[in-house]
Amino acid sequence: MIDRLEGLGTAMAKLALDAAALRHQAIAQNIANLHSPGYVPLGVSFDAQLEALKRGGTGSMRPGAPELVPLLDRAPGPRPQDADMEMVALSENTIHYQALIKGIGTQLATLGAAISGGNK
Repeated sequence: MIDRLEGLGTAMAKLALDAAALRHQAIAQNIANLHSPGYVPLGVSFDAQLEALKRGGTGSMRPGAPELVPLLDRAPGPRPQDADMEMVALSENTIHYQALIKGIGTQLATLGAAISGGNK
């Protein structure tokens, strides 16, 4: 029942949180292996899937459509690793994650107020 109340926005925010958590793991792995010879940096493919969904592709938000899931993948082609750029990516991802948490919290507080009739 709660899934019906939460709606599409919350479902997408949950997927985005999953992607941000996975992206955090990938960036941490990239930083840990910064000087490992032959290491190919990790990335998260969720953003590409989400863009395809926006352009009219399929995703798990539609009945009978394939699952939309954030996935770890290796970055295509050689990419120079830079500790500063990885730290910037980590900071951006942290801010994104915090914003998603705040948005979900606000939506759930609004839902809670509507359920309780505005009374605490």
